[in-house]
Amino acid sequence: MTVTFCGHSTVYPMEPVEAWLRETVAALILRGAEKFYLGGYGTFDQMAAAAVWEQKRTHPEITSVLVLPYLDRKVSATEYDYTTYPPLESVPKRFAISRRNRWMVDNSDILVAFVTHDWGGAAATLKYAERKKKEIIRYTEGST
Repeated sequence: MTVTFCGHSTVYPMEPVEAWLRETVAALILRGAEKFYLGGYGTFDQMAAAAVWEQKRTHPEITSVLVLPYLDRKVSATEYDYTTYPPLESVPKRFAISRRNRWMVDNSDILVAFVTHDWGGAAATLKYAERKKKEIIRYTEGST
């Protein structure tokens, strides 16, 4: 099973979202999740990557993948097993992140979402996953 994440670049308050992510990732691994696609931008993406990487201590079989929207950017991939680049060569740079996000949804079974308002890239990715009828695990206040 493959899982991807989407969330706003700013997360407040952080502590309950971090706790929810840790619990959600652990539960997904118990359900059979093996591969986790991560975007690598913003606070939520960093929190999701940390939650997955933390689980690798007790579940070394899981894979953490940084999905790149651009090839010409230097990125730190220390909390990932490897990076991948979807077929985005012909996509204009201004659309690369949204197309990368769609690729992540298309190639995943489950979307884990921290979306608190209905505008921006995270909201668009969530709406796309809903249209694709993906299973969605969404943070709501008091989720932990």
